[in-house]
Amino acid sequence: MSATNPSGGPLVDGPADPEHDPRASYALEPDDVRRLTGRVLASGGETTPVSSPLNGQPLAHVPQSSTADVRDAVARARRAQETWARTPVAERAAVLLRLHDLVLDRQAEICDLVGLESGKARKDAFLEVAHVALTARYYARTAEDHLATRRVPGMFPGLTHVELNRVPKGVVGIISPWNYPFTMALCDGLPALAAGNAVVIKPDAQTMLTALLGAELLEQAGLPRDLWQVVAGPGKDIGPPLIEGSDYICFTGSTATGRLIASQCADRLIGCSLELGGKNPLLVLRDADLEKAAEGATRAAFSNAGQLCVSTERFYVADQVYDRFVERFVARTEAMTLGSTLDWSVDMGPLISQQQLDTVTTHVEDAVSKGARLLTGGRPRPDLGPYFYEPTILEGVTPEMTCFGHETFGPVVALYRFHDEADAVARANQGDYGLNASIYSQDGRRARQIAREIRCGTVNINEGFGATFGTLAAPMGGMRQSGMGRRQGSEGILRYTETQSVGTQRGLRIGPSFGLDQEQYAAVMTASLRVLKKLGRA
Repeated sequence: MSATNPSGGPLVDGPADPEHDPRASYALEPDDVRRLTGRVLASGGETTPVSSPLNGQPLAHVPQSSTADVRDAVARARRAQETWARTPVAERAAVLLRLHDLVLDRQAEICDLVGLESGKARKDAFLEVAHVALTARYYARTAEDHLATRRVPGMFPGLTHVELNRVPKGVVGIISPWNYPFTMALCDGLPALAAGNAVVIKPDAQTMLTALLGAELLEQAGLPRDLWQVVAGPGKDIGPPLIEGSDYICFTGSTATGRLIASQCADRLIGCSLELGGKNPLLVLRDADLEKAAEGATRAAFSNAGQLCVSTERFYVADQVYDRFVERFVARTEAMTLGSTLDWSVDMGPLISQQQLDTVTTHVEDAVSKGARLLTGGRPRPDLGPYFYEPTILEGVTPEMTCFGHETFGPVVALYRFHDEADAVARANQGDYGLNASIYSQDGRRARQIAREIRCGTVNINEGFGATFGTLAAPMGGMRQSGMGRRQGSEGILRYTETQSVGTQRGLRIGPSFGLDQEQYAAVMTASLRVLKKLGRA
């Protein structure tokens, strides 16, 4: 296992060289911190500190919102939304296109801040830049089509004219996570704006600055400021008033919290979309290109240190290729570079927190103590920074081990052999989750057939997650305990609208006419229905 420091040079195990300390200070300018934190709607003066997982050093003190602040944010957003809903869709789309350019122009600043707050490698931070740009452009180009009034066949051909309108919900509450702090703070809100809604967002406390930079870029792109309100604070305190005031809730996070939010939304009879946990499988079939499979598996498992809802934690590999795949996969994993740096030289950064490190450590120690075999990794790396853990590959994981069925959300994977593909599919479908799956095979048609048998919201063939996640026209979300609703595609914007049907009756009224009584009218209607069936009408 190799690692790099901020200068890009190699590090050996043991005490860090003070001249090349991987925990060297990365500072934010005080004016930048004040500018960003000033966007939080908070009136009480209370703050909470944020430190970098790269080195444990303080980044900022973020103002905390009260219940009254959240209600004020919703009220401001609701007033702004009334005007925004009447703004032509083309003008809303223009804001998103300007945001697209701003994000690409300021990608270095965004990647730096994402790295400082989340600790992720720069290549993973850049994926957030790309995804936000893709999202902004997709909904800017497609919003008019998604939201267009559509005519549907009326009850009586030629006499009943029916149109379907898409009406914005109003105020959308978004609760976003820390693991992809830029894209998750923006990608769900952009289609909400395009549909004519306002947004009140509560980002995770660890990554507030990144979310606030996103709010700043939206304003610079021309979005009226009150349309995008940012509140900060513990979810248990400000989550309930956000749900109480919003017309729709979008949440990304744990299944346990998702259940609670769904219950609170149900009490108010408002909709919600929830992307929740996953224990995602990857299948390597006997005809897979093993070099491509090993490369893709490394990204699928260890991007952002495994802290990605769609990352892979379970590998099912055909007997015929198992040993050759494992040799390649282990070699690629051991060649990865780890380090605390904001440059492009590392493959993997630290975990987000001590809590996450404890979870990963506990899962691995539990598995090894019960007989699992370590093929590589399995150690914390405090020499690199406070929350580093080596990318880890396990064999022989069994159901009594915690990591067998529980999501680790870290750089830990388990390998399993299979002989029969039907058995591999059944094992991939084990458990309560159903977020993402991957299949490696050189027979694309066969792989797509197998994909239909896997109970996951997205399935990627010869790729870990990027083929679906990067295709904005493809809806993304989970089955079973991995969530409800979808982001991206038409579902990603239509979830923020109400369908309104407008019917116009012309000529004959719907009821007896020409002197017919009710019984005669029923006979005429019956005859008409039979004729319409013969004509093939819906």
